[in-house]
Amino acid sequence: MLLTRGVPEASGPLRAVTEITRARPLIATAVSGDSGRMAAEVKTAMTIEPYRKILGLPGVRALMLVGLVARVPVIAAGIVLTLHVVNTMHLGYAQAGLVGTASTLGTAIGSPLAGRLIDRHGLRPVLIVTTAAQALFWSIAPQLSYHTLLIGALVAGVLSLPVFSLVRQCIAALIPADQRRPGFALDSMAVEMSYMLAPAAAVAAVTAFGSRPTMYAVGIGVVGAGLALITLDPPTRSVAEQANPQAAVPRRQWLRPRLFALLSITAVLTFVLTATDLTLIATLKGSGQETWIGLVIAVWCGYSLLGGFVYGALHRSISPLLLAAAMGALTIPVGLVGGGWWWLLLALIPSGVLAAPSLSATIDTMSQWVPSAARGEAMGLHGTALTVGVAAGAPFAGSIIDAHGPGWAFAATGAAGLLLTAIALPFWRLAGAGNRTAGTAPVETASADPVAEAAWDGAVIADAAISGAGSTVPAAADATTTDAARATAAHR
Repeated sequence: MLLTRGVPEASGPLRAVTEITRARPLIATAVSGDSGRMAAEVKTAMTIEPYRKILGLPGVRALMLVGLVARVPVIAAGIVLTLHVVNTMHLGYAQAGLVGTASTLGTAIGSPLAGRLIDRHGLRPVLIVTTAAQALFWSIAPQLSYHTLLIGALVAGVLSLPVFSLVRQCIAALIPADQRRPGFALDSMAVEMSYMLAPAAAVAAVTAFGSRPTMYAVGIGVVGAGLALITLDPPTRSVAEQANPQAAVPRRQWLRPRLFALLSITAVLTFVLTATDLTLIATLKGSGQETWIGLVIAVWCGYSLLGGFVYGALHRSISPLLLAAAMGALTIPVGLVGGGWWWLLLALIPSGVLAAPSLSATIDTMSQWVPSAARGEAMGLHGTALTVGVAAGAPFAGSIIDAHGPGWAFAATGAAGLLLTAIALPFWRLAGAGNRTAGTAPVETASADPVAEAAWDGAVIADAAISGAGSTVPAAADATTTDAARATAAHR
């Protein structure tokens, strides 16, 4: 069991006694008052309590609020660039797609680089450089020719503001390990809200004011987000990690097959979501119901918000591998639904509620598997995996839609997600077997090396997640076995 401020979390009978003791006032009130109303209040309190705890931690509430607002102009930027190329430059969607691809490619390259620089030099220097780069790009982008804009989008992507990975890295630093699941779930819900707001705001602004003024507005928003993060300066290391700073960890100690499997699962999730998004649009346009596209996508995002809220309140983690496989399987039958748009809304519920939980589970697992000294680079790689999935999902779905129709695109998307998850499974299981072997290897002396301890902690948590035991380690583990395994990790 992971320790929080030196006190192990209660488990088994002890945990049950603790929870019953906490519930006594509620039980007494229920007996004396309206039992039905009180039961509903108890259920609500049980659901909200994890979020209330993490939002009460110092710095978390401000980070969540700044992250929610800062993501909106970053998300809107891609849509505004596309509309600028099509509406103002009067070029085709193929040229607009190339600009988007250049920006996406730059972001995929720059995200892990920014994370590595944050690990080595701290947060503010990276934010100052990226904010200045964004200010320069957006101040001249509206006046650039197409080919210059194409190159500029690539460079600006490399030097993009690392809002997504940065917020997640800071969440891992501000929230104790045993409370991170609701923290990352709340972050995933905030991302959903940003994606609900940004596209609609971007399209409305371009329609009302034109693409050039909107590009300047996006630039102001991105620079403002950077300045807000520089001012906030959230910690990227916990208090304990700052008190005992960890030396730089070589990539070979944490960038292993199990992590590649997790990154693959992360890419699968955004692949399925992006392909489903495009297929939804094609389905509604093909049936003459394009006026309902915005509503259907908004409600679909609402399903994800609801799923993320419930997942964050659960007492145990769920393997991201299982969640990804379930989302892929539940996407396959959506294409069988006929009739009006309301039937499509019902068919999207099973897969929709798994979106935010799946993404937050990958982030939670990543934060546990990677030592704190490499957390920034790892979160950057996670962002790259998300970007790769988005880049692959749209053309895959588009090709299936053109060849066989949107109904088959749902089935092909879900089947591809299942296949890619199955490919990652052997690496996932191999990691679990290796960790169990490491945990029982006899070694005579223990090591106090912090890198070895981080490797041990990641191995134990990974083993627990793979075996379905949640993200915690039993507090009564044998100390001799623990010391031996730490020494084994150090020798490796």
